Amino acid sequence: MVQDLKTQAGALPRRALVTGATGFVGTALCDALRQQNWDVRRALRTGHAPASVEDSIVGDIGRVADWSAALRDVDVVVHLAARTHVIRDTASEPRAEYRRLNVEGTRTLAHAAQTTGVRRFIFLSSIKVNGEATTVRPFTENDTPQPEDAYGISKWEAELALRAAAASMETVVLRPPLLYGPGVKGNFLRLMRAIERGVPLPLGSIHNRRSVLSLGNLVDAMIVCLDHPAAAGQTYLLADDENPSTPELVRAIAAALHKRARLVAFPPQLLRIAGAVTGKSAAVSRLLGSLQIDSSRIRGELGWKPRQALAEGLSQTAEWYYRKLAADNRT
Repeated sequence: MVQDLKTQAGALPRRALVTGATGFVGTALCDALRQQNWDVRRALRTGHAPASVEDSIVGDIGRVADWSAALRDVDVVVHLAARTHVIRDTASEPRAEYRRLNVEGTRTLAHAAQTTGVRRFIFLSSIKVNGEATTVRPFTENDTPQPEDAYGISKWEAELALRAAAASMETVVLRPPLLYGPGVKGNFLRLMRAIERGVPLPLGSIHNRRSVLSLGNLVDAMIVCLDHPAAAGQTYLLADDENPSTPELVRAIAAALHKRARLVAFPPQLLRIAGAVTGKSAAVSRLLGSLQIDSSRIRGELGWKPRQALAEGLSQTAEWYYRKLAADNRT
């Protein structure tokens, strides 16, 4: 599919500006774009990362006043930079900081991109725009957004800001669930570390279903969205084919790590009580609850489908994890 689009788009300008280009998703996307013969310009926060002549130092994404140099001769913008989940937030006004970076940063970039003639703007949002859990059926693009936390609310407001600022520019919004893959951070990395170290996990009695998405599958979807005519103006939900329960995901990660999953049966209600006592109710709810995604729209309209199964994506993640572990031990 990607190769077909590459051939069709041969006469089009092929320069992409990528924000968040040195992050988990951005690094993989930039590598994949170069393999597809795109000229890649990375919008960098500082000059500390190795830079090519195409890169542009823009500074704090929420305070960029002039995007003209970064957007010069750019055909497509892929906007990944964002303030994501902050475990120990030290900002004096966290909600305001989410809005400054995620909403106002997106609005300013989108307006500048439209002004300079960018053809298409791809925005990485989050399934948290839809909500935190599903009960009767999976989330779809037709559901009324119900974000709950500051991050999810800021992503929804950013989507609205993008649409308003880009009246004559093609926009594509992607809402992925929990991501995993080489370079993963946050809760997924902490879970891998616990499994690799043989920590007993009180998750054996959980009965739920949660959609996940491998980094490779996300990058494939973004590349399809660069040129596909039907993607213009659309919002798409993305997910792998598998929807594992929390215990099934733990077992799959353990298998990829060549470890034994140490799952302990523990009453979910007691986990909820423990979460309330420790101030981690939201995290416990995500472990216990279901969050399923119906990704049939992007499959039907764009012909995209996940090329990586869960086991393959986790195997690549485990290989990266052990390389990281070895490197950390040498330092």
